[in-house]
Amino acid sequence: MLYFVHFSYCFLFSLPTIFRLAGVTLLTPATNYYWPGFPSNLSTEAFYKQPPCDYWSLRVAHYAPWLTHWWNTQKWFPIIGAISKSPHTLSREDKEVAAKQLIAKGAHHREHVRQQGQYESLHRDLNLGFGTWEFDPVEMENPFMDKEVSVHLWQGDEDILVPATLQRYIAERHSSWIQYHELAGSGHFFPHLNGMADSIVKTMLNEKQ
Repeated sequence: MLYFVHFSYCFLFSLPTIFRLAGVTLLTPATNYYWPGFPSNLSTEAFYKQPPCDYWSLRVAHYAPWLTHWWNTQKWFPIIGAISKSPHTLSREDKEVAAKQLIAKGAHHREHVRQQGQYESLHRDLNLGFGTWEFDPVEMENPFMDKEVSVHLWQGDEDILVPATLQRYIAERHSSWIQYHELAGSGHFFPHLNGMADSIVKTMLNEKQ
C-alpha cells in the first residue's frame, strides 16, 4: 500500500501501526517552529521571516490556545494570513497556480474546506500544528519496523507557509530513510501544477521496481 499525506508528520507514527506500507509521500507537511530538536538559530530565523500578524497568531496558538478562536475572529489586530487569505502567504508561482487552477475549481471546493466552521476547520488546526507535541519529529527514528520503507518528502524552496530551511534540516537528519525532493522556484501549491501528481507517484513507484 502506498500512502500520500499533505499535512503532518504525526501520520508517520500512526500509519505503520495500522497498515503494512510500501511507501509514504509527504507533500510540504507543516513544521512546528517550537519543536525542540530544531537548532534555535534556525527556527528563530524562519519564525521571524513571517510577517508580524502571522508569528503573533502562532504565539497565541502555542502559548494560549484557548484564545485562538477569539484572536482570529477579532477586528482590532491583523490575523494570520492563511486564514485572512492575504496574498503575502503566496509565492509568485502560488499566485499563478491559484489563478489558473484553484479558482477554476470554483467556490464549491472552498466551501467544503470550511464546512465544519472556522474553529474546527482552521483554528483547531493551528492549536494542533503549533502547540506542544508529545514527540519531536526532528528527533524521530525510522518508524517502519522492516526499515525497507522510504519516505519521500516534497517541498518547494519558495514556500512561504512552510519554510524550506526547516524541512531541509529534518531531511538531512534522516537522510537514510527520507528522500528529499526540493523544487526550485515552487511554493506551497506545487502539487497542483500540471503533471506534478504523476511525477510524485512515478517517483515512488520507480523506487519499488
